[in-house]
Amino acid sequence: MIRALFVCASLLFAAAGAVAQSPAASEPPAPPAQAPAPAPAAPRTWSSMSPQQQQLLHGYQDNWNSLPPERQQALAKGSQRWLSMTPEQKSSAQQRFTQWRAMPPEQRQQLRQRWQQFKSMPPEQQQRVRESFNRFRQMPPERRMQLRRQWRQMTPQQRHSANPHPAPRHYPR
Repeated sequence: MIRALFVCASLLFAAAGAVAQSPAASEPPAPPAQAPAPAPAAPRTWSSMSPQQQQLLHGYQDNWNSLPPERQQALAKGSQRWLSMTPEQKSSAQQRFTQWRAMPPEQRQQLRQRWQQFKSMPPEQQQRVRESFNRFRQMPPERRMQLRRQWRQMTPQQRHSANPHPAPRHYPR
């Protein structure tokens, strides 16, 4: 159970890290290696965006036409998503983005990889991960700290045997 909770926590933390990227200031995550490349998005003109989107993306105005269509689409979609957020959601996203930017590049890369692993899981397994993570988050802080200490003290074999739902073999451990 301990392993499952920590696997869940790390996968969902990866998800939070990936989502925390500011829609206007970051690259979209790379698609998984095994997925076919998406068709190029239709180019979007600067004038086709709302004034609010243009204001949000003003730093891209001068080189908008030189951006790849996929990047334009991602920025436009991200700006629209940002504009639809509540103030609380925006605050939370800004906080996560600040944490993301403070991470060393190696840690960000590891989280991106975990996010891709999570996204490649079947929907039922993703749901189990989310549920385990939510159970972990609902625990009192003292209990979470205790579980973290126990996890750090376990050998890889103990961690493996503690997981009631081991990941498929193609996921790195």
